[in-house]
Amino acid sequence: MGSTSSRRQAAARDRDSEGRARSARPRDGLGRPLPYGADGVARQPEGVVRTPQETVVQAQELLDAGKPFHAHEVFEDAWKTGPQEERALWRGLAQLAVGLTHSARGNVTGGARLLRRGAGAVEGWAFGGGVPRPYGMDLAGLAAWARELADVVEDGGEPVDARERAPRLRGRA
Repeated sequence: MGSTSSRRQAAARDRDSEGRARSARPRDGLGRPLPYGADGVARQPEGVVRTPQETVVQAQELLDAGKPFHAHEVFEDAWKTGPQEERALWRGLAQLAVGLTHSARGNVTGGARLLRRGAGAVEGWAFGGGVPRPYGMDLAGLAAWARELADVVEDGGEPVDARERAPRLRGRA
């Protein structure tokens, strides 16, 4: 009977108020699930509405801290809550952060693929939207960073250091 009760408690924790699945397991710095009860890295709250400038600043802080999974969640909020015409930009940035996440986890194929997909998205948005540096971001530089890292990941076949390989959203100072 104790195990049935435990399963019900876990199921209750893993659903939001509308019954949608939400993993309540703690996560490490790269977003990998840890066992229930383990100490993990605090998750980013979902659905936070930020200004684009706040999004860029918060995401950069997370990237600099070696937490690209968490930066992806910040970009995802902007993608889901921002203006329709900017969603492709924020989705592309989220793909770059997830590509770095997978690359740091050692997923060579997935990391390289997402880095290249994100590179195409942000580069396409910059030139298609006529704004090469929206919110001060260096989209051409980000696309070049992502493609270069994708090559490094494929050539090395080893996990990369997310903090060491973090991009500069606004370019190098």
